[in-house]
Amino acid sequence: MPTARTRVVREPHRASYDRETVYRILDEGFLCHIGFAVDGQPYVIPTSYGRKDASLYIHGSAASRMLRQMQKKDDQTKEAAPVCITVTLLDGLVLARSVFNHSMNYRSVVILGKATLVDDPQEKLAALRILSEHILPGRWQESRQPNERELKQTSVLRVPIEEFSAKVRTGPPIDDEEDYAFPTWAGVVPLEIKAGTPIDDARLLPGKEVPEYAKHYTRRGWERA
Repeated sequence: MPTARTRVVREPHRASYDRETVYRILDEGFLCHIGFAVDGQPYVIPTSYGRKDASLYIHGSAASRMLRQMQKKDDQTKEAAPVCITVTLLDGLVLARSVFNHSMNYRSVVILGKATLVDDPQEKLAALRILSEHILPGRWQESRQPNERELKQTSVLRVPIEEFSAKVRTGPPIDDEEDYAFPTWAGVVPLEIKAGTPIDDARLLPGKEVPEYAKHYTRRGWERA
């Protein structure tokens, strides 16, 4: 159920508070934007992420201002600083007869919560694998695993997916009734992320071919079973 902070006020008919809907959007997305404040100054930083069940994992340099701020404890409450995480997928440009009624088809998620530093070495390594597999399933197993130095230089934070909402817009343009007689084209221009042909690295070892997961990559690959 939505909270007072996550309930969609504008165009509430487009809102969804269904966990499965939220998971599908998160699993298809590449980047999230994390909002946080430092001494009253708001920042919004884009970064990659990964999901496992009801947890969202974020990683980055241990020296990162964003990660340090996300895990910073309040002196009085001793709780981590609150963050806002958003993910948006753009599915199409909606061109109405009236410029005022132009829109976009999209799917978006907003998550409110507090981040926890992942200290356990096994969970940390598992989280890094989740982050890798979220972007390109199958890549982790074929790559060199992080060494001890790299793990020390990397922080992983866990944000619970507990307070959230989704908003989805689909379908054709919606014009004012009198504008349907206006003589201009109206409709939807679909948009999608589409992979191109993989390009070999200049220093690729002889005989190494493009793996199947890269050759036939699709962002909706996570739907295949």
